[in-house]
Amino acid sequence: MAEKVLKGIAASDGVAIAKAYMLVDPDLSFEKTTVSDTDAEVARLHDAFDASKAELKVIKDKAVENLGEEEAEVFEAHITILSDPEMLGQIEGKIKDDKVNAEEALKEVTDTFISMFEAMTDNAYMQERAGDIRDVTKRVLSHLLGVTLPSPALIDSEVIVVAHDLTPSDTAQLDRKYVKGFITDIGGRTSHSAIMSRTLEIPAVVGSESATTDIKEGDTVVLDGINGDALVAPTDAEVADYQQKAKDFVAQKAEWAKLKNEATVSKDGKHFELASNIGTPDDMDGVLDAGSEAIGLFRSEFLYMNSSELPDEDTQFEAYKKVVEGMNGKPVIVRTMDIGGDKELPYLPLPDEMNPFLGYRAIRISLDRDDIFRTQLRALLRASHYGQLRIMFPMIATLDEFRKAKAIFEEEKAKLVAAGTPVADDIKLGIMIEIPAAAILADQFAKEVDFFSIGTNDLIQYSFAADRGNEQVSYLYQPYNPSLLRLIKHVIDAAHANGRFTGMCGEVAGDQIAVPLLMGLGLDEFSMSSTSVLKTRSLMKKLDTKEMAKLADKALNECVTNEEVKELVEKNVFGK
Repeated sequence: MAEKVLKGIAASDGVAIAKAYMLVDPDLSFEKTTVSDTDAEVARLHDAFDASKAELKVIKDKAVENLGEEEAEVFEAHITILSDPEMLGQIEGKIKDDKVNAEEALKEVTDTFISMFEAMTDNAYMQERAGDIRDVTKRVLSHLLGVTLPSPALIDSEVIVVAHDLTPSDTAQLDRKYVKGFITDIGGRTSHSAIMSRTLEIPAVVGSESATTDIKEGDTVVLDGINGDALVAPTDAEVADYQQKAKDFVAQKAEWAKLKNEATVSKDGKHFELASNIGTPDDMDGVLDAGSEAIGLFRSEFLYMNSSELPDEDTQFEAYKKVVEGMNGKPVIVRTMDIGGDKELPYLPLPDEMNPFLGYRAIRISLDRDDIFRTQLRALLRASHYGQLRIMFPMIATLDEFRKAKAIFEEEKAKLVAAGTPVADDIKLGIMIEIPAAAILADQFAKEVDFFSIGTNDLIQYSFAADRGNEQVSYLYQPYNPSLLRLIKHVIDAAHANGRFTGMCGEVAGDQIAVPLLMGLGLDEFSMSSTSVLKTRSLMKKLDTKEMAKLADKALNECVTNEEVKELVEKNVFGK
């Protein structure tokens, strides 16, 4: 038997076997000491600075290779800080004058710089430098203390990454060539790390609770992203068993791949639109490989998150144009900037809020900062000339918000047309249904919008009053609960009564238990991670929509819990 078996949430399909790479910050604590040989201490400081610069150059080169020049600029900024004679001179002076160890001198001087930059509340760029100095200080300190600071960009052998959680910047540095999978202590299927793992097509298990304490650097780990298990120090027999499972999964994927160029049609001949969710134009290869019939969600905020400043109109236009052209006339839904909640921009400081998910975010920022909004809309309007573009506004709670957003859109469209800029005349405008108030009033919204796209990640969070990032209430993430299904049915019915279509771009759209129910409820478009498209097409081809309608009716009217609905589907669709 394996030394330990960890249970978590299956976040991304697949099986991987590799050594553990601990993406966990080491202990950087130290004692302040008095030194007699200050020259030797200054030499230690110089060695730590030189080692840090050399390390950052390697990281920067890797980042350029994997992410591009712009994303690698942050590491160049860190090298520049380390090359600043002013800061280094002050630290040297502190060592010589106060006769303190290099660690203490480094901390005292950099703390002063950090405080100074953080105080510049009217200059977002300078405030951002505080974070850079904090990162640089941590790196120099690690070299002074002789401990290794983990860096995903420096991984050069096959590993399974083990972390408490993975930030978007962590996942952006992961090289699929070497990172075979990852496991985290916290998170759910809707966390950034889980979504990124599906985009990267690497197995992932999240929410294990104890991965960083139960797994040690270099341990052999078997990661089962299909069932949500991880085996630490497995036996030879277990390794052989999982190697076979990995082969079986590859064979299964090859079967699904045969459906790449087929339409998504149910057993009884009903067509559904099967679409992909993307974050950047770089995700287009996955969309085309999966044979997606549309892009149901282009998360445009990644253009903002992957930039050191607000992206200008031309930069955005080029990104949108690349995606719209790349789809060769198939629909592309771009969600306008959805910043706020857990997605922050260092150069666009947001107010500290008690409940950021319920606060100043998404369309609320866009309507307040219409200079940012208008720039994005102009870029989108210009890109519309190159294919079938649809625009979706996130976090809409009231009809008034939609009307204001639409009015700004119409103003910018009129300006471009007057200037002779080619703009499509058939751009559909829709809204994300993620706030219960909008879902309940869907019959009125449907008279004014062109389409709905249900964002289940937030709709579940708001319907159950449960923060999806809070492990204490994760049991309330209930995608099959009859109350949620009734809300979804109401939205779909309201859309159809007004000749509109309803899509879904939340994680539930690709959930194999939810798909039969959503087919039965009449959902028109299913948008998901590209890696889930062929698997879902395979399932949908086996299902009869009339039978699924009866199943959905049972779920809505005879079941009262999430678990009862799940068991109903497992029994009637999967024979479990």
